[in-house]
Amino acid sequence: MSLSSNINEKANLIWAIADKLTGVYKPHEYGEVILPLTVIRRFDCILADTKDAVLKKFEQVKDLPMRDILLRSASGYQFYNTSRYTFERLLDDPDHIETNFRDYLNGFSPNVTEIIEKFKFDGHITTMAQKNILYIVLKEFTTPKADLHPDHISNLEMGYIFEEIIRRFSEAHNEDAGQHYTPREVIELMVNILFYDDNDFLAGNSVAKTVYDIILQSLIQSRGIIEKCAFAV
Repeated sequence: MSLSSNINEKANLIWAIADKLTGVYKPHEYGEVILPLTVIRRFDCILADTKDAVLKKFEQVKDLPMRDILLRSASGYQFYNTSRYTFERLLDDPDHIETNFRDYLNGFSPNVTEIIEKFKFDGHITTMAQKNILYIVLKEFTTPKADLHPDHISNLEMGYIFEEIIRRFSEAHNEDAGQHYTPREVIELMVNILFYDDNDFLAGNSVAKTVYDIILQSLIQSRGIIEKCAFAV
């Protein structure tokens, strides 16, 4: 399957899952639920292979001060989840889906918890549970086609999928998707322009430079170049 076909297939699937929110949420609110769930499902798929190893290690090190490092090592990534639940295991107990889902989210390592908190997703969990759609939506994310494991969806593809569903949700709300994200090609172009004359300056190991203060000035100076490149693209 081609890159574009894979992206469109997954984006269409996620868009279809949003239809389960009809009657509880208005269309322009779908993104507030589906976007964080997509991110969480991605983490869930990534950690699936080492889930049992992490749970075993957690029982051994949960009272140790260096447990974070040890659990990262067990997961094989810079993040982990110590809850016994996964998306699939949550479906085994529909009567306690809200409580168990919160337990699952609380099991993530602090760096992932911080990401989830940025979505302000907690209130939506309560709403979906009260309206009896939390189980339904989570189940949709566990179908074979909703497998977001890196073996099936690369990081590059995942980025494009996320951007595509942002675009669709924005258009549903009559917003400009460009207000929410900048295409990666544009970001790459901007970085190349900003550091065009700085190869020697930035070469070498352990080079640390602060660029925030010069970005605006550089953008202004590069405006003419950017406009020319935009036409070329």
